[in-house]
Order: sequence, then structure tokens, then C-alpha cells
Amino acid sequence: MAPQPGHQAVVRVPVATLWTDPEAIRPVDEPALRDSPDVAAWVAGLDRDQQVGDCVLTQLLLGEPVLVTEAGPDGWVRVVALGQPAAKLDPRGYPGWMRAAHLAAPADDAPGAPALVVDVRRTTLHEAAAGSPALTGVVLGTRLVSTGRPTDGWRPVRAAGRTDPLWSPEGDLVPSPAERPDAKEVLAVAERLRDLVYVWGGLSTDGIDCSGLVHLAWRRYGVTLPRDADDQAEATMPLALDDERPGDLYFFARPGRRIHHVGIVSAEPHGGRRRMLHACYRTRRVVEEELPPARVDTLVGAHRV
Repeated sequence: MAPQPGHQAVVRVPVATLWTDPEAIRPVDEPALRDSPDVAAWVAGLDRDQQVGDCVLTQLLLGEPVLVTEAGPDGWVRVVALGQPAAKLDPRGYPGWMRAAHLAAPADDAPGAPALVVDVRRTTLHEAAAGSPALTGVVLGTRLVSTGRPTDGWRPVRAAGRTDPLWSPEGDLVPSPAERPDAKEVLAVAERLRDLVYVWGGLSTDGIDCSGLVHLAWRRYGVTLPRDADDQAEATMPLALDDERPGDLYFFARPGRRIHHVGIVSAEPHGGRRRMLHACYRTRRVVEEELPPARVDTLVGAHRV
């Protein structure tokens, strides 16, 4: 049954994409729209210009909650992504359109069931321990719930939209953190995504944008930051330049314009020289580099989460 307006639902596929409008879809987007989307194939098929097309808003991970606000034509629904704050757009979360086939009704988890998080770039959930693949492309930062004890290196977990448990390689999961992480730990997660392809609106280890990199790295540790760079700046604490430390954030804006870019401080400043890890629009990759002159000219501040 299709999710109905006014009701919550959860993402039932490894990565679902949130779009500006069903009519904005391009032929190249077909792999991301399938009932079982192939996001890796979609990203691989994008050319340099299509990687920065503005029809993509963000992406949602397996199990992520949404509020359905409108039923559209041809199997589309308008939703609010409840785990991705976007105060300027909707106080409830990030709004946009997605395929109804990518959603399922929420399920009640057993009280006290251990919460887990995927701690590798990509994993596969299987029908049974060492059995056939059921969900491929489950990405870093995806939160799962254990449904029983590990068996021979495999752990049963609940997956949205599935009645029976699926099985994950136990080493691909870690317990959800109970304490706030040190910023350097978050930087270390982001560093594992070096050279990942830049995709506007991307929020997965198939492709990611600048604010998505920050959001996903903190999400891995259970900390929810806003989705967009300007909202991230408003949600974090400003620092005096030269007081920043690895794991803090740099924000960038052109004169008289709102913040358009964010990077993660990757080294302590030295002699006025600064370094950051970021998903770079220009190179279309996640890179770690010294701020070039064009970035220095638009640096408007350093912040701490």
C-alpha cells in the first residue's frame, strides 16, 4: 500500500534520492528511480555537468524516517526528511519529491534492541548468514537494529520493509555511539571518503556534496546536523580565525551572498595557511588541500560543532 499523506514512512532501499520535482527528472536518472535503485550505476552514468544538476536535493539512507505530505502522479510522493534539518525550507525537515516505491511503513523495534551503525563505505545485507544478497549498497552511516546474537561472524538486523531479519557481516557494523565524538574522530570518518565523486545533493558513499560530507560524517556518530551549508553555519559555534582545530568547519561565501560551501579543517593553521577536507565542486572529488587563493578570498569563518 502506498504511503499516505499525513503519515510517517521509512526508506526501504539502501539509498533513495529526493528530487525538486518529478518533471525535473532526466533520462540519465533512470537507475536511481527503479524500485530497487542502483545509485552506483546512476552516479557512474553522470557526466561532469550532470553531476551538478540542481534537480537533486539530497538523499536518504535505509531506515531513515520521512513524513509524507502529498501524493503525486505516477507513484511520486512529496515528503519531509525528518532527520535532515532545513530550517529555511521547512521546520520539520528537508522537503522534496521521491518515489513511493522507496518507502515502507515504520516497524516497531523490540525495546532495548542494540542499535548499530554501518562503519564501512558499503556493505551488503543477506537473506541468511553467508546467504544470498538481499540489499546491496548499504552505505556508511546507515543505522540498523540488531534482532539477535551474531552467528559465525554474521549478525541479524531489521531492515525497513522486511518481515524477516537480514544478515550483515558482523565486522561491518559497530554499536551506535553513546557519547558525543571528538571532532578528530569525525574528521577520520570523512577522510575515508577521499576521492569520492562529487554529486550535487549526494549523501552517500556513491557520491556526495560538501554539506553532505559534513552531515554524513557526524551522522556516523549519531549527531544530527542540518543538511545545507548555510544552515550548518547557523547551527554551529563561530570561532576566531586561527583558533580552529582539526575537525572544525570552514564556511565560504561571496560578498553579499549566503554561505555556499563548507569544508572540514584538516590541520591546524600555520603562518596564515589553512588546510581542509571537502567535497570540491571544481574537481568533482572529495579532496584534502591547502586553501587556494580563491577559497581564501571567500572564507567567512571557522565554526565548531
